[in-house]
Amino acid sequence: MMPVIFAADEGLVGLAKSTGEQFGFNTSLFVSQVISFLIVAGLLYKFAYHPILKVLEQRRQQIADSLANADKIKKELAQTEAARQQVMAQANTQATKLIEEARAAAGKVGESETQRAIAAAEQIITKAREAAALDYERMLQELKKEIGQLVVRTTAQVAGRILTIDDQKRLIDETNKELAA
Repeated sequence: MMPVIFAADEGLVGLAKSTGEQFGFNTSLFVSQVISFLIVAGLLYKFAYHPILKVLEQRRQQIADSLANADKIKKELAQTEAARQQVMAQANTQATKLIEEARAAAGKVGESETQRAIAAAEQIITKAREAAALDYERMLQELKKEIGQLVVRTTAQVAGRILTIDDQKRLIDETNKELAA
């Protein structure tokens, strides 16, 4: 069995030599090309691969920072919502108190005074609700704008290019939809 293997090896070696001679294989040129390749590969590893890894790490850190900022903004939005609810509850409590006071006074003054007092109280309630709603909408719009700008800046940095106006509008709209959900 061993002579068959050696015979096969000698046949393969002969075939390789004849193929190399047929295509003009030159050992010294091959060795110099391998050495040149190793030098170029080493230089690329040192001067290209490591800087690319650093850039990728910086981008990963920027993304992590942006996500942390987005979480912070969501927390602030939740706090703003809680504050708005509290203001609404206080306004309702005050409005109810004013209505009760107005009804008591109206009973003394008469029907016409009762109607005026109730209307005034309802106007106060309406104004308080409108003011709270406007304040909430203003704060919400500011937060949406800030979040949209943050998403656009982060996306531009991550993508490594300047976004078009349409891309920016699309990103802001998508962010606002996610915040609304």
